Amino acid sequence: MPWPQTYDPLGSRVLSTLCAALPLVILLGLLATHKVRAPVAAVLATLTAAIVAAFVFGMPMRLVVASAAYGMAYGLFPIGWIVLNVIFLYRMTADGGHFDIVRAGIAGLTGDKRLQLLLIAFAFGAFFEGAAGFGTPVAVTAALLLGLGFTPLEASGLSLIANTAPVAFGALGTPVVALQGVTGLDMHALSAAVGRQLPVFSCIIPFWLVAAYAGWAGVRATWPALIVAGVSFAVPQWAMATFHGPWLVDVVAAAVCIACTVAFLKVWQPRDVDGTATAATPTTHTRAEALRAWFPWVLLSVLVFLTGIPAVKGALNAISAPKIPIPFLDGAVTRMPPIVARATPEPAIFLFNWLSATGSAILLSALLSAPVLGLGLRDLLRLYLRTLRDVPGSLVTIAAMLAIGYLTRYAGMDSVLGLAFAATGAFYPFFGTLLGWMGVAITGSDTASNVLFGNLQVVTARQVGVDPVLMAAANSSGGVMGKMIDAQSIVVASTATGWRGHEGAILRYVFWHSLALAALVALLVSAQAR
Repeated sequence: MPWPQTYDPLGSRVLSTLCAALPLVILLGLLATHKVRAPVAAVLATLTAAIVAAFVFGMPMRLVVASAAYGMAYGLFPIGWIVLNVIFLYRMTADGGHFDIVRAGIAGLTGDKRLQLLLIAFAFGAFFEGAAGFGTPVAVTAALLLGLGFTPLEASGLSLIANTAPVAFGALGTPVVALQGVTGLDMHALSAAVGRQLPVFSCIIPFWLVAAYAGWAGVRATWPALIVAGVSFAVPQWAMATFHGPWLVDVVAAAVCIACTVAFLKVWQPRDVDGTATAATPTTHTRAEALRAWFPWVLLSVLVFLTGIPAVKGALNAISAPKIPIPFLDGAVTRMPPIVARATPEPAIFLFNWLSATGSAILLSALLSAPVLGLGLRDLLRLYLRTLRDVPGSLVTIAAMLAIGYLTRYAGMDSVLGLAFAATGAFYPFFGTLLGWMGVAITGSDTASNVLFGNLQVVTARQVGVDPVLMAAANSSGGVMGKMIDAQSIVVASTATGWRGHEGAILRYVFWHSLALAALVALLVSAQAR
């Protein structure tokens, strides 16, 4: 018989909410200290979540174990699979000196690290978010920034800050598609509503990013390029979201942004403190050397985009993508009103789509690039084994982080937190937006946050007299600002930069940026609700 979730197990909303928040508080609290490493913090928080689920929420132990195992499996595939292969590809290019040529090519566009940051973290990262999502943009851009001379903290934190405005339309619009599925609202109405919110922040994020790196003096020196990058992304983002739908928003906007920013930097460069032009670094490499060095990254972009197209993904999945029901868990948990309109069994199906997975596309691009880079089979085995030796701690951490998310989801703890936000009455547009932020911070995914809280947003919005489309969209738009503090993304960034063990420092670096930007989204939604 399915186990029904309960959203007030202690008979006190306050006590039930505090217990539901305990795993998240322990995880973030331990990460924020200097003394507890991420794997230990993640395991302790997972154990806390299991204890709360079993002894406070009354979840049967078999469901506790099954939901944690499901989360761990998802953490290893597809998330861990992406991280492993991105690091492998980066090492292939770095060890042979080819990444030095890539770095020189970027420096040939601009010698200014502020603008390199703009191109890589914001524009290039947005393309990978639109094509793949699920940790790919942070893994790729953090590795690239590290190779360009940014410190591990800067490469990690700035990649996380940049990976915000595109997230609601990531992975070819998956978050909005999922939102429509759980709410039943019109797809184009939802897409257009998000398209009236996030383009504002697409214009803000370039300024925020450079300010976080170089202060307001850096913003004053580079503001023309920041305007070009922000507007050239925001306008197509709004147009595609409004008139086409959620599917190609980020891909088109990122392509326009890259083209416009590169063209602008051909004719304009910032001036240094002495008032003289900051010259781009000339490159001495031949055209053939440059093409060889860029080949893996161009191929990566093409393959990630192609395998993200629904028709291609569907064809690959038709060949081999077994759907594995999680034993004891699939259909064994029932979500209850008001989280859903009526009692609904919660599925638990693990999709092992190894052919269409983004990590597989990254690995394929690495293997196809090996002959071009002059690497043989022995070289590839040596580099892959070296990568495998370096990432076990990070993979354990990612698996534990996802175990927490899945435990809180199937036990109903995240729904308890959501109901607390929904009980804010007239201030609901503000706090409902922050609910999306919290959902992504817990689950690591805007898609997962929309699935969890999308229907709750609609039900509550109707009760308080607010447009349900607005609040459903706000869940996704607010959620994007939680992406930079979700533990999964932080571990991906620390792994990509080789800065494992410093996840707490990354969290402290980005936390206030995340909270401030989420509050600004909430203020915008509050104004739209009037």
